[in-house]
Amino acid sequence: MNKSKLVLPITTVAMAFSFLTWSVISPLANMFQEIYHLTATEKSILVAIPVLLGSIMRIPLGIYTDRYGGRKLFTGLLLFTIIPLIGAGFADSFGILLFWAFFIGMAGTSFAISVTFVSKFTPPEKQGTALGINALGNIGTALAGFTIPSIAASFGVEWAFWGLIIPTVIIALSIWFGTPETPKPTENKTILGALSVLKYGHTWTLSLFYFVTFGAFVALGIYLPTLLIDLYGLTAVDAGFRAAVFVVVATAVRPIGGFLGDKIGAGRVLTYVYLSITLFALLIAFTMENIAIMTIACLIIAVMVGLGNGSVFKLVPQLFPKDTGTVTGIVGAWGGLGGFFPPILMGIVKDITGTYILGFILLSAIAFVCFFINRLVFDRRKKQQLADNIA
Repeated sequence: MNKSKLVLPITTVAMAFSFLTWSVISPLANMFQEIYHLTATEKSILVAIPVLLGSIMRIPLGIYTDRYGGRKLFTGLLLFTIIPLIGAGFADSFGILLFWAFFIGMAGTSFAISVTFVSKFTPPEKQGTALGINALGNIGTALAGFTIPSIAASFGVEWAFWGLIIPTVIIALSIWFGTPETPKPTENKTILGALSVLKYGHTWTLSLFYFVTFGAFVALGIYLPTLLIDLYGLTAVDAGFRAAVFVVVATAVRPIGGFLGDKIGAGRVLTYVYLSITLFALLIAFTMENIAIMTIACLIIAVMVGLGNGSVFKLVPQLFPKDTGTVTGIVGAWGGLGGFFPPILMGIVKDITGTYILGFILLSAIAFVCFFINRLVFDRRKKQQLADNIA
């Protein structure tokens, strides 16, 4: 069988499991808060800290995937994550747990590797759809919400980490033996040479767009359990299930965002995405005490961030076909950072003001900025080659 046809399904499964690992701390946050007597801010830092490394390291891993190939990088990444999973299981203090949680964040870099890997084996006219399907790997965040609390309750907190080790090894072997290596580039750029894409305005525009769409996906996906428990007194299982539904919805519609980007243009899709996020984030801010409105608004935002994520990454290989890995890493890093800061901000604001309103007002404001920029840059009625805008 042609191994190139296995790249999409295998890397999608691998990214799903990597995202499960990346999100392992969030469903256990309230349990750790009780064990270590954490403040809201400390708990927010614990939840957010894996996102930090998983975001920043997407840049070098995107560059190195362009240079050395997705097969090597993905296999190595999965094997590396075994180390912090072992360490976290043995953690007996907040400081030690925070240390290992930071390195568990490396699992989040799988996104940059996977997107680059898939794009190298997909023709340009199908990349939006293929990358949208690949991004179904984000479902791992929901799987963490569904499975990790039950594992911890049945076998102990340490096995929530150790239980992921054997599947990690199996998936690493499937990538190593089941996929071909990415073709070598015609030229090997230095790190500085690869980062020359930072001089293009589109690099920064796409980074901002993904900061909002993927940032909202990650931030709400990992912080909704805490938010729902604090606001409505839900149980950890109930709150985790609701947060998982948010992630499932956002992940399920992401391929549709890529498909619509192929068919009608990513810019047009993003116009509706950012306008909707602007309006419904404001709605949440001012009706937060009503769980029914909160639920409906969050589900609509889930649909919009999913469509937005798929549309943004339709543009990346289209605008930067020779530097897909580098730009994927940069844009993906900003998206991850968009998920890092809001939970910490939410915790700080909650400690100071006793409310979460400010966080949703800020989400609405930055979404409106993206709406305005997108209208100027990408959502144009005249047909043209977007790549020409780089010059």
